[in-house]
Amino acid sequence: MTNRIGLLLGSTTPPEDIARLAREVEDNGFGELWIPEDYFFLGGIAASAIALGATERIPVGIAVVSSMVRHPALLAMETATLARAYPGRFKPGIGHGVPAWTAQMGLTVKSPMSALRENLVGVAALLAGEKIDDDGRVHTFNEVALTHPPADRVPLYTGVLGDKGIALTGELADGIVVSVLATPDYVRATREKLDTAAAAAARSERPEQVVLTAMNLTRDPSAAASVREQIKPVLAFYIAATGPCPLFASIGANEPIADMLSRGGAELVAAEMPDDWVDHFSVTGGPDEARAGIQRFLDAGADKVVVVPVVADNAEETLAAVCGLIHDFTTA
Repeated sequence: MTNRIGLLLGSTTPPEDIARLAREVEDNGFGELWIPEDYFFLGGIAASAIALGATERIPVGIAVVSSMVRHPALLAMETATLARAYPGRFKPGIGHGVPAWTAQMGLTVKSPMSALRENLVGVAALLAGEKIDDDGRVHTFNEVALTHPPADRVPLYTGVLGDKGIALTGELADGIVVSVLATPDYVRATREKLDTAAAAAARSERPEQVVLTAMNLTRDPSAAASVREQIKPVLAFYIAATGPCPLFASIGANEPIADMLSRGGAELVAAEMPDDWVDHFSVTGGPDEARAGIQRFLDAGADKVVVVPVVADNAEETLAAVCGLIHDFTTA
C-alpha cells in the first residue's frame, strides 16, 4: 500500500512527546513522518532517532538540516547509524538553513550552493562506502571513510526554493521537500524544473516531490469561516519572516508583500492580505476543502503531501479531519 499523506511534527513539540506522537501518526495511517530541524528547537537527528525507535513501519525524514551546520562527514555518520538500525526508514533532507539562524553560529557562507553540492556529493559518497580526500570551497575531507556504512542506499532530499537549488536537486538528490506556503502553481513549476534537470543529468529515476502544506481544518461546517480567520495571522507570520521569494512569485504576490513589509510587519500583512491568499498558501476549511486542496497539489506534481497543522490550538481537530481522508489517497 502507498499512502501519499504524511505529517510534519511542529518544531515546538517537546522532545518528551515525540515518541508518543510518532506512534499516533503511525497508528492513524499516515504514510510518513517528517521532523524539522529549526534552530534552536528540535535536533533533527536526535528527534528522528526517538521517532524511529518508537515506531515499527513508518518512514521518518528530516526537513531539513543545514548544509553549513552539519559537515557532510558528520551527517553521513549520523545517517549511516540510523539507516543501519532502521533499514529503509530514514530520509534525511539537506538545505541551506535560515540565514538568521546560521549567522547566530557564525556559519554564514559566501557560496550556499557550493556548500549544498559538497554536502550532497560527500554524504552520498561516504554512505556508498567511499573514502574522501578533498579540499572543497566550503568543506574539507582528509581521508574520511565510514566504519559502518549502510548496506542499502539511503535517499537524500533537499529543501530549497530557487531555480539553482531545484536544478541541483534534479541532478543529484532523490527528492525535494517543498516549503510550507508553496502554491500549486509553484509545485507544478518545480516538478517541470526537477524533471528537466534530471533528464539533463541522464538520471533514470524521477526525483520525488514532497510538499509541506499548512492546514487548518474542521469537521464542523459551521466553523469553516472561523478556521480561515484562525490561520491568517499564522500565514502572515510566515510571509513576513520569509519576505518576497519564489514561493510568492508564483501568484504575483511579491510586490504587494514587499509593499506591506515596507509599511509594517506580520500584523499589517494579516490585516491587508487578500482573502484568497488563504486558499493559495494553505489548505483550510472542512473535509471537502481538504480533499480538494490535497488533490490540487497531487495534480500539480506532488508525490506526497505532508500535513503541517500550523494553528496549535486547532491541531487536534485538523489531524482528526485529515485522518478521515487518508484512505482516499492510499493506493495498492
